[in-house]
This record gives sequence, C-alpha cells and structure tokens, in this order.
Amino acid sequence: MLELPEANVFSKQLAQAVGGKTIVRVSTNQSPHKFAFFSGDPATYHDRLAGRKVERVEALAGQIEWHLEDMRLVLSDGAFIRYYPAGDPGPSKHQLCIEFNDSSRIICTVQMYAMMWTFPSGQFDNPYYLAAKGKPNPLTDAFDTDYFDGIVASAKPNLSAKALLATEQRIPGLGYGVLQDILFNARINPRSKIGAFSSDEKAALFTSVKGTLAEMTVRGGRDTEKDIFGRDGGYTTILSSKTFGRPCPVCEGTIIKQAYLGGSVYFCPNCQPEL
Repeated sequence: MLELPEANVFSKQLAQAVGGKTIVRVSTNQSPHKFAFFSGDPATYHDRLAGRKVERVEALAGQIEWHLEDMRLVLSDGAFIRYYPAGDPGPSKHQLCIEFNDSSRIICTVQMYAMMWTFPSGQFDNPYYLAAKGKPNPLTDAFDTDYFDGIVASAKPNLSAKALLATEQRIPGLGYGVLQDILFNARINPRSKIGAFSSDEKAALFTSVKGTLAEMTVRGGRDTEKDIFGRDGGYTTILSSKTFGRPCPVCEGTIIKQAYLGGSVYFCPNCQPEL
C-alpha cells in the first residue's frame, strides 16, 4: 500500500520517467474492480486527460499528485503503479492505463482498494485529499515537537498508540504498514493507551515518527513494497509479514502478530510491553 515513504520515492521516479511527456491515451477498468474508486465517470478519463503534458509529479503525504496542465491526477492507497517502456505493453488486465507520446505507459492495478482521482486544478473537495495537502508532513520542519504534542493532547487518553498514529488522518500518509517499525523504534506497544505515556515516551514516539519515516524514504521505500520498476524497496523492515515469528533483533525474543483495530500488528512483547 502507498504510504508516505513510497509516495515520496515513486513521485520522484515518475517525474523522471514520464515528466515532460504528453498523454495520448487513457483507458480505465479493463478489469473492473469494485474497490477502484474514480472521481466521476471513469469512461471520461481519456477525454479529460489526453493531450495534456506531465508538468510535475509530487507526493502529498501518502498520495501521488500529477500536475497535467489544468488537470490533476491523484493516486493513493492500493494503487499498484508500474512503468512500462515502449515495446512492453504490460498486463492486459488493469484499472488504469496511461500511454504517452513515446509509447511508454503507466499501468495501475488495484490491491484491496485504491483511489484514482482526476479533476480540474483547485476543484476537488475530498477531505482525504485536503488533509494530505493541508497538514504538515513528518519529513518537513513544520512537523515539529509542538505540532506533534498538539496531536497527542487533542486525542482521548484511552486511545491506543496504533489508533493515534494511523487513524482519523491525524498524520496523513502514516498507515498500518509504516506504523510497525515506528512503534518498535519508540519501544511502544501498539495497544498501549496514550494516557499512560510519560513525557519520555511521547518524546521517543515523536523522534521515531520523524526518524523512521525519513530512513524508509532515503532507502527507497520498504522491502514489502515494489517501486514503479518492480524493484523491492531498500529499507529492511523490522516488523512486517516478512519477519514475524523470527527473533527480535534487539532481545532475540519472538516477534508476534496479532489482529487489532481492523488489521494486524507486529511487535516484540519484551521490547514493547503494553502499558
């Protein structure tokens, strides 16, 4: 799933791969998916986007926004993005295919669910998109201690660490995937209630949010995700589907997996005791 590190990495790759090119053909729903979400009628995407030049591609938290002259295209969540050079048609089944004037193409397939929105610049009021545009990014200086303390202070004391970080768009782009290593590095259990946090634990969590996301981004995204060329990310996850059941790299205890809040959490019971 697209989260903040991958959005940053993929947007730069897309800018290099298709920046300056002109869209000549757009097709949608070659393989219909009920959790592929479009803005308006997907059958109109060709008419809306064909002939427009890719002026810029940038990350908005966990979303990728394409600047196509007076139009925008936003990809998020489970949009599985691949670049195919001229001569490689890519898969025939997909939810979005954008072909350029040099016969290269970008193909998006949906994993679980994904948003693939297009709209005129400045004319989209989706709250998920507006939160990504308007809230400070953890990779920037605007996301500082005072801002993070405000997030914690505005939450109910019985809210868990997982819910604090990865629900209600408190920190856009921070989802269930990157959450695992952030909490491990802060030595905080995903079930721990924020009302029980000491000042040191709050400080450790802030430092881990900033530092873990920065490292994931610098290393090219997580090794549980593939980039637009099909390569694994260079950041080796500590806690993920690849590591549970293995020894903890700190204490050598067993990393465990549990269902919690609509998804799985991975943690080390020794290093991350529940408060």
